Amino acid sequence: MVQERRVSLFRNGRNQAIRIPKAFELQGDEAVIRKDGNRLIIEPVHRPGLLAVLAELEPSEEPFPDVDEGLAPLNDVAL
Repeated sequence: MVQERRVSLFRNGRNQAIRIPKAFELQGDEAVIRKDGNRLIIEPVHRPGLLAVLAELEPSEEPFPDVDEGLAPLNDVAL
């Protein structure tokens, strides 16, 4: 089902603007707009999540530090 709503265009300085009704709100704070014939298409910019960013990182050849160095063995720790 295609939702449709008539809206007003107005001027904001030298730019033409449109108020987006709550029912059509986009996620985030950035969007991409493009023109296709006489249509304007507005799409939210999706920022990748942490897992997507980590998946694109190159593997590191640097050795991981020994974080247990200098600590007492676990069997000597009293609970």
